[in-house]
Amino acid sequence: MYRTNVSRVCVCSKPLVRLLFLYAVVAPISAGAQALPPATQWLPADALITLELSSPAPLLELLTGQPMTDAVTALPLYKEQASNPEFVEFVNIVKYLEMTLDTDWRTGLRKLTGGGITLAIYPEDTVVLIVDVEDELMLLRLHETLLMFASSEAKKDGRSDPVVARPHPDVTVWTFDGQEAHTIIGKRFILSNRLEGLNAVLEHRAANGGATLASNARFQAARRAAPKDAIATFLVNLKPLMKLPDLAQVLDGSRENPLAALAFSGLFEAVRDADWLSAGLSVEQNTLTLRASVDGVAVDPASSVGFSRPKAAGGGAFPNLPVPRRIAALSFYRDLHQFYAAKDELFPERTSGLIFFENMMGIFFSGRDLTNEVLAEAQPEIRFVAAAQKFDPDKGTPRVKLPAFAMVLRLREAERFREVVEEAWQKLVGLVNFTRGQQALQGLTIDRFFQGQTKFTMAYFSTSEIEDKTALEMRFNLRPALAMPGEYVIISSTDDLARDLIDVLDREGQRPVKPLAKTDSLVEIEGRQLATILQANRETLIAGDMVEKGNTREQSEAEIGMLLTLVEFVDNVKLSLGSRGSLSQALLSLKLRLP
Repeated sequence: MYRTNVSRVCVCSKPLVRLLFLYAVVAPISAGAQALPPATQWLPADALITLELSSPAPLLELLTGQPMTDAVTALPLYKEQASNPEFVEFVNIVKYLEMTLDTDWRTGLRKLTGGGITLAIYPEDTVVLIVDVEDELMLLRLHETLLMFASSEAKKDGRSDPVVARPHPDVTVWTFDGQEAHTIIGKRFILSNRLEGLNAVLEHRAANGGATLASNARFQAARRAAPKDAIATFLVNLKPLMKLPDLAQVLDGSRENPLAALAFSGLFEAVRDADWLSAGLSVEQNTLTLRASVDGVAVDPASSVGFSRPKAAGGGAFPNLPVPRRIAALSFYRDLHQFYAAKDELFPERTSGLIFFENMMGIFFSGRDLTNEVLAEAQPEIRFVAAAQKFDPDKGTPRVKLPAFAMVLRLREAERFREVVEEAWQKLVGLVNFTRGQQALQGLTIDRFFQGQTKFTMAYFSTSEIEDKTALEMRFNLRPALAMPGEYVIISSTDDLARDLIDVLDREGQRPVKPLAKTDSLVEIEGRQLATILQANRETLIAGDMVEKGNTREQSEAEIGMLLTLVEFVDNVKLSLGSRGSLSQALLSLKLRLP
């Protein structure tokens, strides 16, 4: 597919002569190709991954607009970098290009990408990039400037001048380093990391290269599956990728890891059987939305892997629970009884972890059958929540501040099963106390309280004998609680979160909860609260980074500072997984926090 023998000649040395030479070579091509065909008509059909950004303007407006610029330049990290020599050099290069191209950088980006961007990745690590510009002359001027830069760097390094190759009669091919290769055809810039990749594109342009992406029926079907309003389309040819050992190992991991199988039920199977993954990106104000689907065989809800597929029409995961200071919330539709009843088929080799789990459950639930007498009592709607804690100075503040977290289950026969759950929970606390007692360590004290009409049980480590309560051990983050309002069971790491959940579920009970139809998984992350908990543990994160990576304090401070900066830009992240017919679908929404 890819040619390797190419002749090369040196580029002329003087900039003006270069520009005239460049224009003389390109102008005839441009005149003969005023209306270029879609980039996919020039790309070979065996692409593994393709990205088509058909409308760059909305994305550029979001990422380079004034609100984003104001937000970035107001950051302390940006102000720190303003005096960095490398950053100053970068700014000077941008200013030089603005002057050379007679434009500002935002307008330049728009004109140099306005026709669309296509990226394709092929076997043998070959990458092809095609950019269609709005301003052909600006592209020529930019390319001439880059040629000068490359020539200057080559001379500094004692290398020969950048070269020009002529593998085709009507196209000039340049390379700056002897490895990458690129050309300009009218308003189209084509670049590949290998000369063979560019040759293949030029052969398909001349209709000598065989099938193209535009003629690939499966590629076009996957393209049509992308949302119609997408400004960018991302397509992955899954069949060749399934042969990669690392990816196969990840997909097969669900057959050995019960938690992975439970969390990603149906998704791994759909990807394993699919031909293509199709995704489309849309932009609305400060929100980026990615909708993806795979065309694998639909999962049968009655099969061993169908425990995440709603049995009734309109069934699905419940909405997430809105508690104060929420960091993250997760909601799943998972039939635990169906899942565990199929364990012998799903996990033919029983792991030591699974055996230990079954033995412990037998103790906690007094020998009841785990599948038919315990898990069968749980409805398939399962919800989790994590929230930042508010620490009472009288009780003490841990040095490392962990978020509170909780799981909420819905019972089929709450009145009958409530005491069974309470007994199991108290056995668990008793086991913790017994184990710590053997080590002469402090145990948990159990107490009961009311929140509204709901009595709940909690356990805590007392701080009454500790004088300095400002930097307690990590265990003081935990005040585990069990609450059972109505048909629900709340298992929480703190009594405060349990109280909040009782209030939320009481309000929710005043009107029927509507499931999210055809959605089996829902994840939401609140950027502001996540940034708050990370900032509260900044020193701990820096110390951990220094130990793990062997960095200096300054290096770790920079890395953690960058992490905090990125998180502070995020307002909300939302991911939902589900199915529509034979398509398994995902929706990822990222809302940025800008002025």
